Amino acid sequence: MQRCLELARTAFGRTAPNPMVGCAIVQKGEIVGEGFHPKAGEPHAEIFALRQADTRALGATLYVNLEPCSHYGRTPPCADAVIAAGIGRVVIGMVDPNPQVAGQGIAKLRDAGIEVTVGIEAADCQTLNEAFVHRIVHHRPFGILKYAMTLDGKIAATTGHSSWVTGTAARQEVHQLRSRCDAIVVGGNTVRKDNPFLTTHGVAQHTPLRVVMSRTLDLPPTAHLWNLDIAPTVVFTGSDGNLAMQHRLLDQGVDVIQLAALTPAEVMAQLYDRGLNTVLWECGGTLAARAIADQCVQKVWAFIAPKIIGGNDAASPVGELGLTEMTQALSLTRVAIEAIGTDFLIQGYLANKQ
Repeated sequence: MQRCLELARTAFGRTAPNPMVGCAIVQKGEIVGEGFHPKAGEPHAEIFALRQADTRALGATLYVNLEPCSHYGRTPPCADAVIAAGIGRVVIGMVDPNPQVAGQGIAKLRDAGIEVTVGIEAADCQTLNEAFVHRIVHHRPFGILKYAMTLDGKIAATTGHSSWVTGTAARQEVHQLRSRCDAIVVGGNTVRKDNPFLTTHGVAQHTPLRVVMSRTLDLPPTAHLWNLDIAPTVVFTGSDGNLAMQHRLLDQGVDVIQLAALTPAEVMAQLYDRGLNTVLWECGGTLAARAIADQCVQKVWAFIAPKIIGGNDAASPVGELGLTEMTQALSLTRVAIEAIGTDFLIQGYLANKQ
């Protein structure tokens, strides 16, 4: 099953709205076929594995981290292909939460006389596809808030200078994180102050959709984000955004969408409709606070540098949430702490009510 997860990770950031799935077929203790789902519209992992195994699939054991599908979507049902190949046993990591499957694939396999085992390495399987599960259950993408701050909780000096809070190793970890996401969201202030590329900087081929939220469209006309040769960019704005800038962006091929209510919740709804699973918030404190308040953040990646910058007016990673007592503080669960070079990474899940 761990081999299935390893295969599935090959397609990090490219399968949305589908899950990441890997499959291995074992005959007499030897892997005779394996595969992974590369992207939506392409065959599923089981099909690639069955093709590779060919006649050696007869009577073999098939391992897959997610229940084989039982319905016609963009591709035929995998459960039917497994049955037709003569597989003798199927080992499944987790049940598919998609209502179109949700145990029906397992039932179909068992009805065909195939022995089925479910729940192997289930926790790791759930973690791998936590964004897919969240999308299915809550009908919006899974949100990750990423920020880097000093030991005294600042993301920039009082002048606004922020390059670089953390070291090279931490920044490379961020590029890896970006490669696993479908979109990165920033606010207009980040574009004006930092002029970011929001790419993976060569650590992976996949570069996510770059998303800007700007109510007024007071944006620099030559920002790196308008270079669509690097990656696509979409700008969400309000109904009173600068028309001249809007036309300029449209002329450059940037997708500009006007929203009556420019909120993180509405932007996430739009990104859900685009078929995205995972959205990375790399924004400033004001937008981060609004994203948290709108329950658009499910997970936090906080990089902490062993530095002190001070400053009463220096920016912090999360702005005003309206919480007045420490007992109201939002807690993280399933917290993990890791040293990344000279810095530390704290990961955890926000206990939001969805």
